[in-house]
This record gives sequence, structure tokens and C-alpha cells, in this order.
Amino acid sequence: MNKQFLQHDYYTDVITFDYGEGEIVSGDIFISIDRVKENASKIGVVPLIEDRRIIIHGVLHLIGYQDKTKLKKSEMTILEDRYLSLYLTNNQGKKEVKNTK
Repeated sequence: MNKQFLQHDYYTDVITFDYGEGEIVSGDIFISIDRVKENASKIGVVPLIEDRRIIIHGVLHLIGYQDKTKLKKSEMTILEDRYLSLYLTNNQGKKEVKNTK
């Protein structure tokens, strides 16, 4: 999909297609589970947590954030960390993390 739709000749963990108009948030988020598992292993987290981070990343794209420059990517990473942390403080998030170990 990355090559077909974005002309990128490499694998990626997430591709987001934004269909929103004005205040309407709409789109598709495609996630490569293989890439998520590889990334999780590299950074030492369970795949479920990396999956949640990738979902957050896709949603950030849908609401207008971009990561084309080093600065924009850094801003998105800060937001990903913030929202992932909020997710993990939720009792359901803690339960999911505990059940995956």
C-alpha cells in the first residue's frame, strides 16, 4: 500500500488516508501488524502497546497533524506519548497490558 498509494518503496507500520472535510474527522487507518510486532520488539514493549501508539498516530494524522519534518515528527511523538499515557492510566488499559505479558 505504501508503494501503491504513496510512491514510497519501503515498509511502514501505519498508513492514514484522511477524508475529513472542515470539522468532520473521517478516514482510514491501515496498520501493519508485522511492523508493529517488529517495532515493539525493538523498543521493548508488548505489541498491544505499540499497536495503541500506532492507532493514536493515525488519529493524529486524521485531525491534522503531520510528521514530514523533524520538528513536526517530534511534536507528534510528544502527543503520542501523552495520549498513550492517558490510555494506560485507564483501568482497561492496565488490564490489557497485564493480560498480554
